[in-house]
Formats: sequence, structure tokens, C-alpha cells
Amino acid sequence: MRTRFVVDKPRRACPACGYVYFTDPKVGVGVAVLNDGKLLLVRRARNPERGKWSLPAGFVDQGEDPGVAAAREALEETGLVVAIDSVIDVYFNPPDQGSASIFILYRATRIEGEPVAGDDADAAGFFGLDQLPELAFASTRAAVAQLLRGQ
Repeated sequence: MRTRFVVDKPRRACPACGYVYFTDPKVGVGVAVLNDGKLLLVRRARNPERGKWSLPAGFVDQGEDPGVAAAREALEETGLVVAIDSVIDVYFNPPDQGSASIFILYRATRIEGEPVAGDDADAAGFFGLDQLPELAFASTRAAVAQLLRGQ
């Protein structure tokens, strides 16, 4: 593979056959679950932002529907079965701002279960909207602020 310009952008391409390798963005998903006026959060067990709180979130697997991925991440990180209700927003993060270039935030409803930390979270629980702990990531803080404005 060599770098060549394709439609005015540098791309990796095979000099023998001309195949162009397009670097696709990573897609992340998160869920905002409100229950009796409280927001579901998880405490990060790993860096980056270890020890701070975030919405249950993660990456979309190859071939996976983003809504299914969001529900899967909620189950893996909190033990809760959720139903995806709607898209709150789609965010773009420049490559130096985080590992997910595109982040889709969903509103979801708890179907069953109680919050129990799992996967890369070491705590999970519901927090009053006026008593939120320190949140990880500027994108999480912006998403939560947007969610609160839409209440």
C-alpha cells in the first residue's frame, strides 16, 4: 500500500491493482435511561477517565445495528435490559477528541433488572439530575447537558 491522492485526499492504495483502502470512522453509541427522574450512569473502571462517571456506552461491532449495540452496551455495563426509544442526537468528535468519531446517543427505557456494574464499569446506578457525580469526557458532559435541556 502506498499513499496517493483520491478526490483530493490522501488515501492508502495498492500500487498494483489500484484498490483504495478507506479508513472508516469508529461509531460509538450510548444510552440515556431515566427512571423516576434519575439518570443511569456507570463509573469507569479503566482509563481514559478512570473513576469518573459516564452514560453506558461503547462501540458498534462490524455489521451490528447501532440501536442493538446501544442496548447491548447497557446490558453489559449495567445488567439492565433496556428498550431503545429514540435518537437524542448524533455527535461528531474530531479524531483527537476521543476514540469514537461518530457517537449516537439514544433515549432508552428500563425493561428489567437492577443496576449491577459489569464489563468496563466498576459501579452503576441512578442519580438525581441535580446530584450528578463528576462526569467523564467533554462529549458526555455535553450530551447530559443536552438531555437535561430537553427534559
